[in-house]
Amino acid sequence: MIFTFATGLKAQEQSNRGYFMNHLLTFCLLSTLPVLDLSAAQPSRPDIIIIMADDMGWSDIGCFGGEIETPTLDQLASNGVRLRQFYNTARCCPTRASLLTGLYAHQAGVGHMVSDRGSAGYRGELSATTATIAEHLSASGYRTYMSGKWHVTDNLGQAKQRIEPKKRTNWPIDRGFHHFFGTIHGGGSYYDPVSLTRGEHYLPAPQGDYHYTDAISEEAAKFIEQHADQSPDDPLFMYVSYTAPHWPLHARPADIERVKGRYQDGWDAMREARLKRQRDLGLIDEAWDLSPRDSRIQSWEQTADHPWQERRMEVYAAQVEQLDRGIGRIVAELTAQGRLENTLLLFLADNGGCAEEITAGWKSLTIPEKTRDGRDVKNGNNPKMLPGPEVTYQSYGLPWANASNTPFLLYKHDVHEGGISSPLIAHWPAGLEGKGVILDGPGHVIDLVSTCLDAAKATAITELKGIVMQPLEGVSLLPVLAGQPATERPIFWEHEGHRAVRLGRWKLVARHNRPWQLFDMVADRTEFHDLAGQKPQLVEALKSSYQQWAQRAQVRRWPLNR
Repeated sequence: MIFTFATGLKAQEQSNRGYFMNHLLTFCLLSTLPVLDLSAAQPSRPDIIIIMADDMGWSDIGCFGGEIETPTLDQLASNGVRLRQFYNTARCCPTRASLLTGLYAHQAGVGHMVSDRGSAGYRGELSATTATIAEHLSASGYRTYMSGKWHVTDNLGQAKQRIEPKKRTNWPIDRGFHHFFGTIHGGGSYYDPVSLTRGEHYLPAPQGDYHYTDAISEEAAKFIEQHADQSPDDPLFMYVSYTAPHWPLHARPADIERVKGRYQDGWDAMREARLKRQRDLGLIDEAWDLSPRDSRIQSWEQTADHPWQERRMEVYAAQVEQLDRGIGRIVAELTAQGRLENTLLLFLADNGGCAEEITAGWKSLTIPEKTRDGRDVKNGNNPKMLPGPEVTYQSYGLPWANASNTPFLLYKHDVHEGGISSPLIAHWPAGLEGKGVILDGPGHVIDLVSTCLDAAKATAITELKGIVMQPLEGVSLLPVLAGQPATERPIFWEHEGHRAVRLGRWKLVARHNRPWQLFDMVADRTEFHDLAGQKPQLVEALKSSYQQWAQRAQVRRWPLNR
């Protein structure tokens, strides 16, 4: 274990090696040392940290079947609880809106992305009738911190010119966070992220050997150290929202070199190997079929440009491993401050693997035209240029996303299992008895606010600045994480006309402008056997439930007119 962490260090981090290794050594020895009585130093209520990966498939990390080396997350899983049926909303902005507010994304005002589409459910801004998790917890005495990607407002001013809006709304500092470092907008270059901010102000372009994933991790660790120094008796809440491994494929050469050659057998072999590990781990049932390879994907043997295809997955894996090392930095700081034992740490992903293929014609605020030193950025998935450096802007695309989501069907955007299934790891030594257990659920990202409030022994805000807040939609998952059966309730999804409802073992799901399908999530979670024709009455009942929810949650028909 210690060797794995050590070999993950980048050459550029050597100046911090002694400090980093001391803390990592402390973390690695946790399972062999007696637990100290830290009650005098810890608040009676737990610290709470939510960590979210961006565009990461359900099977990517080691403890969910992946060959990507994630020793930190694997250790947290072996000392904590995994939920194998946990769901996001299939897309970045809606998931963030739901995570922050405990509401369905349309109720929070972010039913699609961060642009105003002309109605309350699609303003692209957090609604004034929502309170964020930071607002709930700060009202209850928590100090609140955020490091990473915000992406629930379009109130950016002139972000490329680093000019803040004249009237700022819905930035983290406006929504309950005492301290913030990160990006207000979405994904982008890891070497020069657009809208990089500290507190209320944009920051200048980063200099030197900079990578945004490392910066998010380091700032989060510094917040823990700062909190221990300035507010040691107060509980801490922190939201760490990575952009990794969302495109573009940006990783340092040394990180790519560590995974070189791992994917030479291609995506079909990768899917089969992950499936076997998942079955061995008990994450999926033997009776579930592996979803078929997407019909748009050729077999590995038929595919051209093997060196480029391999490099795409190598860079993606390097980004996930860098993410894991960053989480190790956070865990090490919690350990150094004596706070890990009484910290509820939750890890998840915002949607499934992303099948988007970047073309040279893509234009976006997040895509720079020039590097920091003035070179042209070559935008698009071009096999003649290997991804990784700052001059490239590529994605790992459809074939590898299909493998990332093993064993499930479809991708980010879709509400079949490949689009909405997230790994969930819950680690709280002082509060959860389970060690290495895998539980079913189901749970949804709307549940995280209620779960954190339950752990914090806090109540939800019902009014803020004279405005009545919408009641929370989610439920606390603490009983589920303690091994109790989940309370049966309907859970709903809608994104870009894709729609679904889950009730108990049954899931009714449809892609945009396609018929409803019915699947038994106990016998067939890979959505292989459509039972809609055999159970028409159940289809109608679930369809009616969905329609009532859609009207209540302010869902509109897709495509939107505006």
